Amino acid sequence: MDMIKIGVIGTGSISGMHLSAYRNNPQTTIYAVCDLNEERARAVATEYNVEKVYTDYRELLANSEIDAVSICTWNNSHAEISIAALEAGKHVLVEKPLCRTVEEALQVQQAVEKSGKTLQVGFVRRYDSNAQLLQTLVEQGEFGEIYYAKATTFRRLGNPGGWFSDIERSGGGPLIDIGVHVIDLCWYLMGRPNPVSVSANTYRKLGNRSNIKNLSFYKAADYDAANNTVEDLANALIRFENGASLMVDVSFTLHSKEDERSVRLYGDKGGFEIDPEIVIVKEQADTIVNTYPQTDNKGFEFNSAFQNEINHFANNISTGSTPISPVQDGVTIMKILGAIYESAAKGEEVKL
Repeated sequence: MDMIKIGVIGTGSISGMHLSAYRNNPQTTIYAVCDLNEERARAVATEYNVEKVYTDYRELLANSEIDAVSICTWNNSHAEISIAALEAGKHVLVEKPLCRTVEEALQVQQAVEKSGKTLQVGFVRRYDSNAQLLQTLVEQGEFGEIYYAKATTFRRLGNPGGWFSDIERSGGGPLIDIGVHVIDLCWYLMGRPNPVSVSANTYRKLGNRSNIKNLSFYKAADYDAANNTVEDLANALIRFENGASLMVDVSFTLHSKEDERSVRLYGDKGGFEIDPEIVIVKEQADTIVNTYPQTDNKGFEFNSAFQNEINHFANNISTGSTPISPVQDGVTIMKILGAIYESAAKGEEVKL
């Protein structure tokens, strides 16, 4: 079949993962890039040998040569650009989160259904080979009924600043930026049960801690220590219709001795951990046995997961198959995120 011509909208840091993966995929060619910063867009075009450069995404979408787009822009533009791309007849891979609000998410879903095009949400953790291994075991019933999950992603110092800490552009802080990954991963591995209620807290106590010396951390290109309007920390208990529950806590900055990542799920026939490394816990001969699967990576491997995600997107376009992270899942995750922020603001449980 003909090569799938890709346009990448937004050439900030995360776009590099998309660009590299498209370059490595035999079905795709990067035909165009777009960024408000023309200098940055042209630098990326030179690096990846891209033919077309735009500063207005509408002009990119008007190019009939382009089959599909990756949207790697600020969260506040995800819905607008996704809808415009679908209306222009393009397939869409949009970075997580799908958007900022449930209302926007439903508008995107309507546009997908109307267009008949593929929209894949960039829940990259689903595409990690360890996650897919565990998903296979879950589907085979190895763990029985998964009734509880616990996820933690703590950064002791890691507020990127810039648009990440501007609530108007991001929609929130660590919850919507890094918490969304582990919430979605747990929900996916739990079988995507219907969420029914959320009880949550958010805290703004420490700011971006720009005063800290002797420790470095990633800073956005537009980092400004004076601008921070998002939470430092969020925690939540999410209940599901089938009786299962998920507890999550996530921070950009915290008085913790070190960063912490853990994702654990528990069933009535066994349990498993996927962060910081994959471990399966079961009983054999009335003995608890911890099994460490022999895979290429003990934990999450960013580059290969992104490559799997892009390969999956290309395959969906060429075959018409449905993504494992469809728009409907993006809508549900936005409902959960929105309920967490609402519960924290009201100081009470929120029903979905």
